[in-house]
Amino acid sequence: TQPDLLIAAGFSYEVVTAHNGCLQMEVTVHGKMAHAAIPDTGVDALQGAVAILNALYAQNALYKQVTSKVAGIKHPYLNVGRIEGGTNTNVVPGKVTFKLDRRMIPEENPVEVEANIRQVIADAAAPCAGISVDIKRLLLANSLKPQAGNQPLVDAIQKHGRTVFGQEIPAMGTPLYTDVRLYGEAGIPGVIYGAGPRTVLESNAKRADENLVLEDLRKATKVVARTLFDLLT
Repeated sequence: TQPDLLIAAGFSYEVVTAHNGCLQMEVTVHGKMAHAAIPDTGVDALQGAVAILNALYAQNALYKQVTSKVAGIKHPYLNVGRIEGGTNTNVVPGKVTFKLDRRMIPEENPVEVEANIRQVIADAAAPCAGISVDIKRLLLANSLKPQAGNQPLVDAIQKHGRTVFGQEIPAMGTPLYTDVRLYGEAGIPGVIYGAGPRTVLESNAKRADENLVLEDLRKATKVVARTLFDLLT
């Protein structure tokens, strides 16, 4: 089927009309294992990884100079969320693997972003004798760009949100990424709205006590129901 409009799960206090894209990559740095008593017989993969990580973090600082025109989205950023390597304290590590997450603002070109990261890694690894690097893309999720066709949804949710919550419900972007992008790429206008807090931080997302205020759920359900009534009658 080809729906006319889409409402996807989101927060109660804002209508999300755009979001970041996400590029996730796995970087494996290869050296040569050796006994720590004779380190010169090996090649320390961790030292190579440190050089690469320093270059990536330096690049991350530069991202703050690039700003998005979409309200709610600030700038691109990069996070290294997992690192593994080595076998023991008395062994020169022969392999180190880390995974990175690069958030892309709607104005960025994903192909150019990936090419830039690969080049930064290659340039940082080049001076490290005996080091080789493998890079694997794990995920490439495009951003959701603002769409003119979703205005009826935005207007209805804002109208009923104002009535039910007693405050303005702004239309804005979010630094998260979602599957709504797939509908946008298929030409289906959509928004992200639902039961949730004012911010990701407020919800304790990705923590043991991630939570939802039940009153937000009740009110958001009313907003969605009234919005659907307006659009379907």
